[in-house]
Amino acid sequence: MLLSEPYWDHHIPLPKLGPLHSRLVTAFVALICFINSYDGDFVFDDSEAIINNKDLNPDTPLSNIWKNDFWGSNLNSNSSYKSYRPLTVLTFRINYLLAGGLHPIGFHVLNIALHCVISVLMIDVFAILIGGLVHDGRGVKLNLSPKASFLAALFFAAHPVHTESVAGIVGRADLLCALFFQLSFMVYCKAFQGGDKKFSVLWIFSSILLCAVAMLCKEQGITVLGVNAAFDILMVCNLNIYELAHRLLSRRKSADIGGLVSSGLLMRLALLFLGGSFLLYARWRIMGTGPPSFTEVDNPASFAENVILRIVNYNYYYSLNAWLLLCPWWLCFDWSMGCVPLIKSATDWRIVWPLLLWCCLMGLVYQALCSQDSNKRRTLTFGLVLLVIPFLPASNLFFRVGFVIAERVLYISSAGYCLILAYTVGYCSCNWKKHKRLLRAATLTLLCVNVARSAQRSQHWRSEQSLFTSALSVCPLNAKVHYNVGKNLADRGNQSAAIKYYREAVRLHPKYVHAMNNLGNILKERNELKEAEELLSSAVHIQPDFAAAWMNLGIVQNSLKKFDEAEQSYWNAIRFRKKYPDCYYNLGRLYADLNRSIDALNTWRNATMLKPDHSLAWNNMVILLDNTGNLAQAELIGKEALKILPKDHTIMFSLANVLGKQEKYKESEGFFLNALKINPNVASCHGNLAVLYHRWGKLDLAKRHYELSLRLDPSAPGTKENYNMLKRKLKQRQRTVG
Repeated sequence: MLLSEPYWDHHIPLPKLGPLHSRLVTAFVALICFINSYDGDFVFDDSEAIINNKDLNPDTPLSNIWKNDFWGSNLNSNSSYKSYRPLTVLTFRINYLLAGGLHPIGFHVLNIALHCVISVLMIDVFAILIGGLVHDGRGVKLNLSPKASFLAALFFAAHPVHTESVAGIVGRADLLCALFFQLSFMVYCKAFQGGDKKFSVLWIFSSILLCAVAMLCKEQGITVLGVNAAFDILMVCNLNIYELAHRLLSRRKSADIGGLVSSGLLMRLALLFLGGSFLLYARWRIMGTGPPSFTEVDNPASFAENVILRIVNYNYYYSLNAWLLLCPWWLCFDWSMGCVPLIKSATDWRIVWPLLLWCCLMGLVYQALCSQDSNKRRTLTFGLVLLVIPFLPASNLFFRVGFVIAERVLYISSAGYCLILAYTVGYCSCNWKKHKRLLRAATLTLLCVNVARSAQRSQHWRSEQSLFTSALSVCPLNAKVHYNVGKNLADRGNQSAAIKYYREAVRLHPKYVHAMNNLGNILKERNELKEAEELLSSAVHIQPDFAAAWMNLGIVQNSLKKFDEAEQSYWNAIRFRKKYPDCYYNLGRLYADLNRSIDALNTWRNATMLKPDHSLAWNNMVILLDNTGNLAQAELIGKEALKILPKDHTIMFSLANVLGKQEKYKESEGFFLNALKINPNVASCHGNLAVLYHRWGKLDLAKRHYELSLRLDPSAPGTKENYNMLKRKLKQRQRTVG
């Protein structure tokens, strides 16, 4: 039997390119869409998954990536999201090793390269699904569909909904999962090269193994087994579901059933089922046999008490996901916290969208199952299979997910949409030949618009400022968007603007404790202590175990002279976070203000035990011991601190003062000079070194450093008086010499 193209393939308004050229063009399109993100920053979730993830550090045992979740937390922890993706974390660690640290360029370049490879491989995947398989007596071979598979791959390469997966580094999980998803599917197809009624169990096992690898990159990888099963039933066995259902329902004896059994279909499906069951069981055991816990703000529809409302809102979410595929102009980094208000009654006009979605899906299903054209039936069926099956883990049907909408989960599902879209273009080109030029222009325009939108969106992902700001017009009701914009502004020193966004975040979500905490911190620094106290008190009332808010409340109460309340707030923070060095440090400051010197020293010592490089705690211990006359102990503490922090100029300065008071002038001079080497423009350091020289009798050196100190800070307390005393002494010496 000769291989032939699908009848509509040559009508597609694209040039017919050879295999190599079509792959190069697809890779190039994928590259130009996202290349401008290659030198972007770490943004949004990258902070937790990469910057703060100790599993990336070469000093951390490699075995930790198999014990911890994607974010570096222990899987058995109550706070873990149970996202087990060790192979993805391994690639992050390799990036870290190759770059010699956390340099984002290497991370971004690998993401872009992966998307290019996946887009190229999509040509083969689409060729299998569009062209079908032909039995020629010597085996099962791929039918040809060069233009259709090329066009579908171009649509996939340029789809803007992929931006989060490609330009956001944590999207690496979706990219790796998609890559092994493709390989698992293509390896499964290899199992049928032996001819009629023959298949290779080894290739099937290899496909299941690649599915396991995909799962170790992201949980969504398990869905490839469903796609493989659909491929086997619909293409290898060429089963017409509509006809089979009609025969079974009419109780007619089907001659095909025996043939399906003898072809080995049931055995292959059993292998896929057993392999999938084993992988799910292993995943369940790794997860600790318990699902992750999410809050209502993560996925409000899943907390709706009314089952009908829950179902309606889930379907509304599905329609929004479909809209992102159809019109990817409405993109946002986060869709939680009021971005998508719940549908609460039948009078809400948004209920139209789920109804429209199901009408479209039912129409596609009807065309896929009932068409007499086998090629049309096969292409549309596989488009729906690829669209729906990879999306199932995010659908809330089997378990609650921790998001409303996540663009990353559409990475594989978008392939189904691209397949249906390519078929639509081919079908229209075949049947509307008079409008071929118009269709060619429309297809080219769609591709160009998608490329431009992808480039624009990847530009947004280059920095947190542009990413967060871009979301304001898309999700103005999302409290987290306003919170992130405010946090970014605060980090860049624009506190006045940050306050406005934090206030809006609290207004939109009155129980947003993190926004309250950050706003309270800024107000504390601006000395608006009463409002800061009210906000932080509300935050700990809403979330009693919020340790950071308790500590910040203690700082505010200390400033308001509410010492007993401040002490209690600090201890509450430590109760909820036992290893909290910053809280011990602030508690020590409270005790120092109350002249409880021993308590202050003990709490600062606790801070340094929990965080050996806590410079402020070390320095305060030295200063307190100096002020209380315990110079020998202050010297010991200072030298102990410098063993851990050998380049800390503040500790050198404090220790030099202690040594000077003990008349250890030479040693004191050494620490002063070392401190000035590190930071030569500290007026107090020049001033105190001048005092040391003054006492030591090195008056010319004292004069020089007094002048340097006054040049840096003319209003430095005491320096001018000491300098005037020195000048009088020098004049007196000159008279004596004269």
